[in-house]
Amino acid sequence: MSLSAFRLSCALILAGVPAFAGEMTVKTREVDDLKAVFATVESVDQVLARARIAGTVSGLLVDEGSRVDAGQRIATIGDPKLALATVGIDARLKAAESERDLAEIEFRRSQELLAKGAATQARVDNARTRLDVAVRTIAAIRAEKQVSAERTGEGAVLAPTAGVVLKVPVTQGSVIMAGETVAVIAAENYILRMALPERHARFLKVGDKVLVGPRSLLAGDAPPRQGSVRQVYPQIEDGRVVADVAVEGLGDFFVGERVPVHVATGRRPTIIIPREAVTRRFGLDYVTVQNSGPVVVQLGQAVDDQVEVLSGLRDGDLVTW
Repeated sequence: MSLSAFRLSCALILAGVPAFAGEMTVKTREVDDLKAVFATVESVDQVLARARIAGTVSGLLVDEGSRVDAGQRIATIGDPKLALATVGIDARLKAAESERDLAEIEFRRSQELLAKGAATQARVDNARTRLDVAVRTIAAIRAEKQVSAERTGEGAVLAPTAGVVLKVPVTQGSVIMAGETVAVIAAENYILRMALPERHARFLKVGDKVLVGPRSLLAGDAPPRQGSVRQVYPQIEDGRVVADVAVEGLGDFFVGERVPVHVATGRRPTIIIPREAVTRRFGLDYVTVQNSGPVVVQLGQAVDDQVEVLSGLRDGDLVTW
């Protein structure tokens, strides 16, 4: 045999031998049994901005979707009666000041007459008493004026916390009473709230990890994110247990938006193999098993670079790829 013929035969033999990148022995193991549910984006705290006085809404500065800071003015409530009351207090204050001036003049005159022996000590004491009463009356009216000014200032409705305005149940010119809601504000601290059947309540505990799928309002496919259960509510309502999930980066979500969540509800046996060990031909998934060749398998959930095999493999099989 010539040298060229020998080389050609060796090449043909090597071409028929598959080159394996890796191999693994199949072994069943326990994994979390994930249940897919929908959770809604909720604010941890929803605060009500209420009116402190009765009156008419004369300045509404926010609308649904507006972002506000803590202490920001969101509306102004005006009450004409407060302005009239302030005018009346000012008139009473001027009258009281005039009475004080007269009482002071009378007191000084009584002291002068007492020094000349033309008045009695009782008259001086009486004048001093009238002067003291006038001074205290002025102090009371000024305090009343401060209260009226404070009530006028309470017409400003301030945001109790920073967040997003969810609802504004009043309009410009609305007449409202003290204590009525002017705006509902969602604090900028969002969580996912999910409801599971009560049979899964025993599996839920604070700190459990969950997988959060892509938001339905986001175009394209986004990789799942990891969250953790921050609170499990002890009350079961309508056969469901409610739990809150903490996830980073929910600030751009809409309150009430539905998000898919996968939560562990127990453990089950399964087979996990690398994703690269699976090939797909003619619409079927194949795995190469040593001494058996390609085997058709049914795949389950895929996580990262691994995939679950539901059927087609058994413990002890040597998978190559």
